[in-house]
Amino acid sequence: MKVKRGRDADRELSRRTGVNTHQLRYYEAQGLLEADRGTSGYREYGESAVLRVKQVRHLIGAGLSSEDIAYLLPCAEGEAPELIGYPELLAAMRSRLRRLDEQVEQLARSRNALADYIDVAERIGRQSCPLFEEGVALEPAGPTGPVESVESVESVVCA
Repeated sequence: MKVKRGRDADRELSRRTGVNTHQLRYYEAQGLLEADRGTSGYREYGESAVLRVKQVRHLIGAGLSSEDIAYLLPCAEGEAPELIGYPELLAAMRSRLRRLDEQVEQLARSRNALADYIDVAERIGRQSCPLFEEGVALEPAGPTGPVESVESVESVVCA
């Protein structure tokens, strides 16, 4: 079955894939999705576009960037998709996995630092703070970098 032609082609592909039209145009701009242009200039998608969008969504869900996906798509088969294990492809995926591991480690450090702030604030208990006095507007404030230790948290909170 061919995706609807003409000015409603984007909406039809969006309906069939669950991806909004703005994202479809982004995929096209990134080289992840191809659309022909009809005589009226509107996008036209073949049936393969439905499969391609589903492949892209799965790969995005795996934490891959649009650049990574553009590199991997020629080796993708099926909706899930399965990727052919070429050495270059495996190297690219392992590189992305290392970057994701680094991000997870950074998030864990940030989470631990925030937990330290909470622990110290709970130990200190309720005290007077100009930020929370009546008539003072609340604005987000806080450290700009990672916390070195609970002692550094105490020095900030207890100051």
